[in-house]
Amino acid sequence: QVQLVESGGGLVQAGDSLRLSCAASGRTLSRYVLGWFRQAPGKEREFVATISWSGGSIRYADSVKGRFTISRGNALNTVYLQMNSLKPEDTAVYYCAADKVSIATPNYWGQGTQVTVSS
Repeated sequence: QVQLVESGGGLVQAGDSLRLSCAASGRTLSRYVLGWFRQAPGKEREFVATISWSGGSIRYADSVKGRFTISRGNALNTVYLQMNSLKPEDTAVYYCAADKVSIATPNYWGQGTQVTVSS
């Protein structure tokens, strides 16, 4: 079983930056695909970014491309989301996810961390 715990959320102003972290326990994630999703109030959960187990394949949602950067920690059991130039529309609960095969249907989810961007 894998447990994912996010941290780093908070309240910031438009244009500010935040760095989200996701730490895994229970099993090594060295061969897992990792990703970030978000869910704004009244909206469905949406894909934000994903990184392969090797770090060689990275993909972003168009809405965050050029502003957000996903990366893995050296121990491969952590994943980060550096968020720059934040906009009010980035306000959401951000979730870390992991899967052995595809981030499209992750087997494991974190509990989420709130990011609020004020205008």
